[in-house]
Amino acid sequence: MKTTSTGLATLISAVMATSAFAGGELNLYSSRHYDTDERLYSDFEDATGITINRLEGKSDELLARIQAEGANSPADVLLTVDTSRLERAKNVGVLQAIDSAVLEVRIPGYLQDSDNHWFGFSQRARIIFYDKNDVATPPTTYAALADPAYKGLICIRSSTNTYNQTLLASIITHEGEAVATAWAQGVVDNMARAPQGGDTDQMRGIVSGECEIAVGNTYYFARTARKHVKGVSDARDMIGWVFPSQNGHGAHMNLSGAGVAAHAPNKDNAVKFLEYLASAAAQEYFSAGNDEYPAVPGVALAAPIASLGFFKPDDVSLSDVAKNIPAAQKIFNQVGWE
Repeated sequence: MKTTSTGLATLISAVMATSAFAGGELNLYSSRHYDTDERLYSDFEDATGITINRLEGKSDELLARIQAEGANSPADVLLTVDTSRLERAKNVGVLQAIDSAVLEVRIPGYLQDSDNHWFGFSQRARIIFYDKNDVATPPTTYAALADPAYKGLICIRSSTNTYNQTLLASIITHEGEAVATAWAQGVVDNMARAPQGGDTDQMRGIVSGECEIAVGNTYYFARTARKHVKGVSDARDMIGWVFPSQNGHGAHMNLSGAGVAAHAPNKDNAVKFLEYLASAAAQEYFSAGNDEYPAVPGVALAAPIASLGFFKPDDVSLSDVAKNIPAAQKIFNQVGWE
């Protein structure tokens, strides 16, 4: 769909006008657990008069609940983290396709489901961190993480982590299963320790000396500049970072996204909420409130995330990547990635 800048402004203004004081309710099932999101919800309520009833929980728990509730589910919107979970929700039938000109214009095609069941609203780049004191030549590509030169140096999360599942699925999408399998085996061979903890724990591994290279999402590191994070903030200056594959496909991006529930009782309000998440105000808050990259191009970045520098993101279709997640899980099991 092609729209001029004037046409886009007119379209957004028209949508906001019809959204104003729509009233009613919205039942939001969310696995995002950030206190800073409160501003997102309150601003929507103030602008539209729609009351948000929020149920929070882990993604798999919310997904199971919507399935169990069936056609009687009160869920209007499922908001969750990572492409793998969004695709899983689509595959088990708890999301429905929607038609929104605003979302089609605002959200780049590669950050949305090809069938319009889900849309990405914020991003995190999955990048390489390293000890600046000990690593003179850090890996500059994902492929290099499997180089024997880095044997015994790498900290990375487990294969059950959705961020790693999506990263490996993206490698399958670009290079095929054989290359992806060799890469996964190489990373296992280069691990400094068995996978453990979250992304912040991988950075703590660098600080403690357990490893010299780690893989993590940008927002975990950016927040260490904004607030004190135990075991990282005080030693932040020793950690360097690389946006991988800048001469190739670019840095892999993880999504936080949402879709309208299959049996949404308040579908119109649900669509309005998704369109609101694509607005400039909401997009700026994803960055300012949680150190994420907006999904909408051209939106200003908060200082902690902007300080990481400009980079080339991988613009592969995440809808295509999602289809390779089952293959990624099989490869993890095959190579013994715990």
